[in-house]
Amino acid sequence: MNKSRIVFMGTPDFAVAILDKLVKSDCNIAGVITAPDKPAGRGRKLHESAVKAYAKEHHLNVLQPTNLKDPDFIKELEGLQPDLQIVVAFRMLPKVVWDMPRLGTFNLHASLLPQYRGAAPINWAIINGEKETGVTTFFIDDKIDTGEILLQKKTSISDTETAGSLHDKLMYLGADLVLETINKIERKEIVPYKQQEDAPLKEAHKLHKETCEIDWQQNISTIFNFIRGLSPYPTAWTTLYNGEEELFLKIYFTKMDLEPHQLKVGSVVATKKELKVAVMGGYINLLEIQLPGKRKMATKEVLNGLKLTENAYVG
Repeated sequence: MNKSRIVFMGTPDFAVAILDKLVKSDCNIAGVITAPDKPAGRGRKLHESAVKAYAKEHHLNVLQPTNLKDPDFIKELEGLQPDLQIVVAFRMLPKVVWDMPRLGTFNLHASLLPQYRGAAPINWAIINGEKETGVTTFFIDDKIDTGEILLQKKTSISDTETAGSLHDKLMYLGADLVLETINKIERKEIVPYKQQEDAPLKEAHKLHKETCEIDWQQNISTIFNFIRGLSPYPTAWTTLYNGEEELFLKIYFTKMDLEPHQLKVGSVVATKKELKVAVMGGYINLLEIQLPGKRKMATKEVLNGLKLTENAYVG
């Protein structure tokens, strides 16, 4: 039997792991669609997407359309004669694109749909204190993350999971699920089913700098989950008021110290080795942080060069 001609669409590292799985499984990759090169860094040199770099290294045909409705791109895509299209961390497709292959176009999403539709499902699952998440493959339709489900795989979220560690876990779980989905579509062993929306739906909207600021008035577990759900990217932050200084402080890793205290919320308690913030229910112990113009460091390293006033606080 001839293998289905697959067109793969994706941009970041998360998508590379899935594409690598397909290449190493000897899938027939007819083409790869990724984002156009973008200026980056101080020199504003053009920067290739992670998917493009991988595709070039493996001598795959790469297309980089700026407009997915452009007639020239549509003609190029038709020329690839795709039987099946796979989308991983790309962008919304027009119907003329997703409706093209005879076997359809499916997406890999890093949540158990219909929960956590949107751009940041990994972050929000941790921020909301979920104990379980997973990956879903589904046929694309004309809305975002609403199409008929093909397959799902679940995984647990540990109490110390970060967005970074969960990203990697779901990346490899997703690679296995995509390959399984391809095989079952080709063998006609999948019956797609509609997403059930009976329960209240939790969204996974895109995160911006202003939404990553820590609210120290929240309870201790909410703050702890918020910080780990944003680590290492896009990163929770706060302002450290240290005498006349106001320092922009990124926070990567913390632990909860469930100790009673009578301090005002946001008060900073420092020793030679520890930096803690008083919150409702105890202290958030800062383990890895980053000061302006510095690399991220273990807090005890930062404290070697940071002199804190008696009344230092965050907020």
